[in-house]
Amino acid sequence: MPASVLHLIEVTHATPYPDPVRHIAEKPACKIRFSGTAGDADRPLRPGMGRSVGDTKIITTKDQLSIMELSANTMPSRSVDDVTSFRRVAVIAPGLDILGGQGIQAAALVEALRGEGFEIDFIPMNPTFPGGLRWLRKLPYLRTLLNQVLYRWSLKRIARVDIVHLFSASYWSFLLAQVPAIKASRQYGKPVILNYHSGEADDHLRNWGKRVHPWLAMVNRIVVPSVYLKQVFANYGYVTQVIPNIIRLDQFNYRLRSPLQPRLLSVRNLESIYRIENTLAAFALIKAKLPDATLIIAGYGSLEASLRAYATEKGLTDVHFIGRVEPADIAAVYDNADIFINSSVVDNQPVSILEAFAAGLPVISTPTGDIAYMIKDQENGMLVPADEPERIAEAVFWLLKHDHEANTLATQARTDADKYTWRQVRKDWMDLYSGAPT
Repeated sequence: MPASVLHLIEVTHATPYPDPVRHIAEKPACKIRFSGTAGDADRPLRPGMGRSVGDTKIITTKDQLSIMELSANTMPSRSVDDVTSFRRVAVIAPGLDILGGQGIQAAALVEALRGEGFEIDFIPMNPTFPGGLRWLRKLPYLRTLLNQVLYRWSLKRIARVDIVHLFSASYWSFLLAQVPAIKASRQYGKPVILNYHSGEADDHLRNWGKRVHPWLAMVNRIVVPSVYLKQVFANYGYVTQVIPNIIRLDQFNYRLRSPLQPRLLSVRNLESIYRIENTLAAFALIKAKLPDATLIIAGYGSLEASLRAYATEKGLTDVHFIGRVEPADIAAVYDNADIFINSSVVDNQPVSILEAFAAGLPVISTPTGDIAYMIKDQENGMLVPADEPERIAEAVFWLLKHDHEANTLATQARTDADKYTWRQVRKDWMDLYSGAPT
């Protein structure tokens, strides 16, 4: 059966493994190319040595190490229409009790796969606590402990499926959620697709060393939703496949706004990386010139109190913090706004921007993460520098003065949103589940 190149690991002196050969030998089901200099005295290989690891022949020369390709079957190759053996899928992701992009994407994928006839066992990383213990959710350390007990117990269900689709974030979430799932999948002999979504990937891969890289080496495929993350992973020697996020366009009331009104919308959680304070600062500038301007802030998070205090300190009126909005209700929020604003400084491929595209709102955003690929300035939205609220305000004023151009941007954005629909990404997922080479 044909093999697939799963990860390309570039091993140099900076590679955070004491024995890169052993690390590669422990990597299941993959084909790897290895290169790097051999001058480090601490390396287990020396110039002139030859060594075999499984089906891999390692040959070292004075200046170069090279590993001939290690080949193994990843998943049996099948056509898109013959995937019977992989019809049972465990999707492991945050449940919608934790409202965020990963949970929303997991729910969308589960719905789409079930529509294709797959048997989905959804295993939430945040399992529901038994009735008498739900009060523990309010106690940080105890809730983590109980969550781990319930979550790890639920991973036994992996034994009943054919393949594991594991959504992944970064940092402690990776250690607490992804690592146990990867270990359980290996225990039961199930292939793993790691679907990595975090916009903090670069810092995660650079600084967490052995707490992340050996585990990434154990998965069968790494899928990312964006070109941005593909490039980040490539910088650390990983080959990934890009399959974009999914949006249901029919869930949103697409309409052009004419005349455009200063009804602004932010749909991001209230955390520091999203810089909601910059959105508020921009709104203060807008409000000074347009007293009828309004701002809706949808989302929740640790900074809610301080952001409310900031709005009060600035004397801002018509700022509406509406908190958590369920996916079934979010379309109405977009329908009641005219311009979408995003001020994030760490990001990937925000679902909220796709939702704004789907609803016909002109988008003003910082070019963070994959947003620079999603939005082409003055073509399907407007890009502004990070941490410059005055530039956000200027962009809002420009849109309001150029109604026709604003609708042209929104029209193109709606067209571009089609690439994020299930119809467009279906074949990529079907090929991946079938084991077809990509």
